[in-house]
Amino acid sequence: MNAYIITIGDEILTGQTLNTNAGFIGERLADIQINIRKASIVGDNEEDILNEFQASWKNNDLVIVTGGLGPTHDDITRQCVVKFFNTELEKNEDVLYDIKALFQKSGREVTKINQNQALIPKIAKVIRNYLGTAPGMWIEKNNKIFIALPGVPFEMTAMMKNYVVPHLEEKLQKNTVIKRSILQTTGIFESALYEKLGDINELLSGSKLAFLPTQQGVRLRITVEEADEESAKNKLSEIEQKIKSKAGRFIFATNDVLLEEVVGRMLKERGLKIALAESCTGGYISHLLTNIPGSSNYFERGIVSYSNAAKVEVLKVNEDTIAEYGAVSLEIARQMAEGAKATSGADIGLSVTGILGPTGAVPGKPVGLVYIGFCDETVCTAKKFTFGEDRIINKQRTAQAALEMVRRSLLGIPYDD
Repeated sequence: MNAYIITIGDEILTGQTLNTNAGFIGERLADIQINIRKASIVGDNEEDILNEFQASWKNNDLVIVTGGLGPTHDDITRQCVVKFFNTELEKNEDVLYDIKALFQKSGREVTKINQNQALIPKIAKVIRNYLGTAPGMWIEKNNKIFIALPGVPFEMTAMMKNYVVPHLEEKLQKNTVIKRSILQTTGIFESALYEKLGDINELLSGSKLAFLPTQQGVRLRITVEEADEESAKNKLSEIEQKIKSKAGRFIFATNDVLLEEVVGRMLKERGLKIALAESCTGGYISHLLTNIPGSSNYFERGIVSYSNAAKVEVLKVNEDTIAEYGAVSLEIARQMAEGAKATSGADIGLSVTGILGPTGAVPGKPVGLVYIGFCDETVCTAKKFTFGEDRIINKQRTAQAALEMVRRSLLGIPYDD
């Protein structure tokens, strides 16, 4: 099955909003062995949208469109669908019920403009939207499938997972079982990870492995296809174990589990409390940890000691040490971690200090230089990292490296490479 993905919206076309929808849809389709032939972006212009519908429908088995299904004047996807398929609108009571329930939940009155979103092309099956007011549409004609989904990412994501992918899998009627998993790694470059895995063909024995680099690490996506469910599960498990035997220390989770979830779970299981002293990250690591439900079980406090004065006053960092080595140094990172632990009474103190850029570099201390400190009942240490030139990316990488230091320390894995 060949697929064509269309994203609609002036904000996407002009770069004001990132086109994350196409990437998510493409990945989900690839997961079920659908071939994505093309992805395009179209502005909020009827003629352009209809032309794109025509081009995509002509040579593909599946077209998935996102965007332009909202209630405002520039949301014209629905009217374009009506014109393209030469159909008309009719009220759908299920959609109207969903809209009213959503408004009632938030204590608002349903407006006429939102009620009009219950008007659906006659030719379409409804994909119900339990998170917003714009329903999706599933149209089958001439042995082809046309799907329109809202552009709001979390609404689109839910529809893809709960409706679109399961129904497409039914249509495919494959005689084999496909299983996938993703091993998430951090603290190692893609090339180094590739080398560690050795002979890929021997490792996979006919299955597939994709290297997917991100700002936080490299995701390893394994895909196996076997004759039955049990064989696929066993093959997948066998490949996972082979990879873990070669690069296990860098693997922190399977599939979409976040590193902050992993660290939080480990802290909770061990009955440990952590306190943070953040300088260059400005509270970002605390933010990540407290995004996880139940973090009050292990997160004691977060201190944003951005200035030297704050480091001295709150964390009891030695002024002479700052004068001798500078605020961005192994010595200060170590003292910050020790101070976070001592002043809070937590079991673990974690600290970060660095130069995230684009300014602030001095001779011997370039942009991207970061020191991360760790202190528990047995050790008080710090490690040097050198990241890149982008401030926000440096902040994300610093947070990931700091959380990884905690994970490895709790597992007794050396952080020496």
